[in-house]
Amino acid sequence: MLHDLTLRKQNIRTFSVCAENPTGEKGKGGMATEGVSASCARELGQGWKVNPYVLAQPGETVTLANIRGQGAIKHFWITDGARAGRLLILRIYFDDAKAPQVECPLSDFFCTADHTDFRQISSLLVCVNPGRGLNCYFEMPYFKAFRVEIENQGTAVCPIYYQLDCEEKEISPDSLYFHAQFRRQNPLPYMQPYTILDNVKGHGHYIGTYMHWGVKSNGWWGEGEIKFYVDGDTDFPSICGTGTEDYFCGAYNFDVGGQYREFCTPYSGMPKVGTTDGTYRSQRTFDLYRWHVTDPIYFNEDLRVTIQALGWRSEGRYLPLQDDISSVAYWYSNNLEDNYPALPDANGLELT
Repeated sequence: MLHDLTLRKQNIRTFSVCAENPTGEKGKGGMATEGVSASCARELGQGWKVNPYVLAQPGETVTLANIRGQGAIKHFWITDGARAGRLLILRIYFDDAKAPQVECPLSDFFCTADHTDFRQISSLLVCVNPGRGLNCYFEMPYFKAFRVEIENQGTAVCPIYYQLDCEEKEISPDSLYFHAQFRRQNPLPYMQPYTILDNVKGHGHYIGTYMHWGVKSNGWWGEGEIKFYVDGDTDFPSICGTGTEDYFCGAYNFDVGGQYREFCTPYSGMPKVGTTDGTYRSQRTFDLYRWHVTDPIYFNEDLRVTIQALGWRSEGRYLPLQDDISSVAYWYSNNLEDNYPALPDANGLELT
């Protein structure tokens, strides 16, 4: 917090990791003599933007950072020159864990599933800025180490520019690990709630949700309730919402004057409505985010999160929908050993 920095000294070393300083070491930035932009700097030499990005070859996993020590990631900026979107998979590992704590398509992690179509996002935790600069401000503590990887599942070489801004410092023994998990169902089975998150064990709190919702039916699609099953809840949850647009902090179909209204605020937003003819027609897509910054969902044993997909049929009856739904759940916990479903392959991720 800025207020704290102005009042007391801090025993913190600030460092950043990028292609120009992949180890984050003091006094080691901009030292490359060979790199992707060496020909551009041929008349200027060392120190003049010789290696500002990395190349991810088709099928290759590149390591963006592999840092030993104790501290926290504070800010992550990244952009890809190929606009590869879901073909790039982001994985983050903390403290030598065998499985990643973050495993998401890069674009979905930053709340923009269709990375080819720019929309400004201005929120507290994720910002997407012109032209497609992806930023997140989740603090990510680590006790021993962290590693960040990008897998290129596409067929084209992808330039990746990035910077991780970090703090080397002593962290509290009860610090929690950051997690983010992607899921998709296409189509959602009839009369089955969509699962945003389950099989989470331990002690922690839920911090946010991103959803990319592809509507397959005519009419309003967001009557479904979100449900948080906390600490042993079985058939019925402790926290039950009143509707999809209500959870994302809107109301009455996000409708202003007969049209969906895009919005972007610090804690929630619907930054993108996919275009089609007619407001309440099928085949529209929606991007939605909700951050639990001041209202986290705490759990002491376990957590499961679901949301219903409900529209309307004749005679004022609900219609269970079979939409194309994707999500990213964001949370903190003390557990590095939860078991999650396997990420879909490239065909299973493709936006259709």
